[in-house]
Amino acid sequence: MGQTWESFKVKGDDLLGRVKEILHEGNVRRVVIKQGARTIVEFPVTVGVVGALAAPSLAAVGTLAALLTECTIEVERERDAPPPPPTVRVSRKKKS
Repeated sequence: MGQTWESFKVKGDDLLGRVKEILHEGNVRRVVIKQGARTIVEFPVTVGVVGALAAPSLAAVGTLAALLTECTIEVERERDAPPPPPTVRVSRKKKS
């Protein structure tokens, strides 16, 4: 397994809604909000945090949305595990 990064440019008005969408999509490990090259906020997302435990982070994002005109959301996602290799069965015939 590895990680991949995605980047989204959004307006301040759309920031909170877009972050909520990203969190509900699943397999998110970390969210970073930047304005230009400057990191404004960064928070890890652990399994099961989308509910009540994410509320403080979402409240902070909502406050930021009022202050920012444009920003970039960077999302680190967990790549799906590769499928297991096919099982090879060897049949042995008895010699007569």
